[in-house]
Amino acid sequence: MKNQKNPNSFVSKLDSWLTELTQKSVVQSVNLPCNTVGVQMFVKRDDLIHSFISGNKIRKLKFNIHEAFANNCQGIITYGGAYSNHLIASAAVGKELGIEVLGKVRGEELTVDSNAILQQCHELGMKLEFMPRSQFTEQKHQSGIVEISGDSYWSIPEGGANLQGIQGCAEIVSELDQDFDFYLVAQGTTTTSLGLLLSIPPQSKLIVVPVLKGFDVLNEMRNLLNDDVLFDFLSSKLIIWDDQHHGGYAKTSGELMTFIDAFHSMNDFQIEPVYTGKLFYALNDVITKEKERFNGKKVLVVHTGGVFLR
Repeated sequence: MKNQKNPNSFVSKLDSWLTELTQKSVVQSVNLPCNTVGVQMFVKRDDLIHSFISGNKIRKLKFNIHEAFANNCQGIITYGGAYSNHLIASAAVGKELGIEVLGKVRGEELTVDSNAILQQCHELGMKLEFMPRSQFTEQKHQSGIVEISGDSYWSIPEGGANLQGIQGCAEIVSELDQDFDFYLVAQGTTTTSLGLLLSIPPQSKLIVVPVLKGFDVLNEMRNLLNDDVLFDFLSSKLIIWDDQHHGGYAKTSGELMTFIDAFHSMNDFQIEPVYTGKLFYALNDVITKEKERFNGKKVLVVHTGGVFLR
């Protein structure tokens, strides 16, 4: 970053710290309420990586921070809503590495004291700017170098959704010591799912569970990857379960909450109703209906984490 006295030391600190964090992500067996006899079920615990930089968040930030450093930027800028896990992760990275971080937040009516997420971002040193929704929408996809008062900043889109974010998420598969028949992930911006799609073995399938109602998965993934030929080649490995959103983003149902309670009684880790709860619910539902599809198969669910501050 700009004004770093020892650039090599900064890069070394960044990479060694990130390696130390991601090594906390272990693979363990997982239990579901449905009959899974004959199915080898596992979960990759990216939720163990860090209390604030949880799950896929650090992966999306890694190569964006590399780019900020390579371009001698003053700091980073990123975007999020009032309850954004991406914002709090970016703030925590900035605090750890001594990087200036500007967080642009959707909603000019908000303040630092509006909720625990924004309060924590502020306490971690993030400079918060609260924006009208129309202005936020215009800027939230901005990726790359932007100039502010003569200084260069590296802009990271909302949710870390750019090519650098995809590159970081592709490293998930390289950390595994075995291959799986099916890889599953909850889908928001499509960044993590594209990273997985690029890196899973050729014979494997990636199952994505969009958490937004009416989400155009193929179009969103194609646009983010920005390589039609490559995406057309990769899409043969993609399976979409787009009817498991329970009403839309951050919406729940009685069935979902009952399932989450049952899941917690059978496993030693937590899931939440926005992303991972819907993911495991979908897997349980489909196995219940199509058990033969998974018999004799190895299944890996990627737990993308989540901060439980509200």
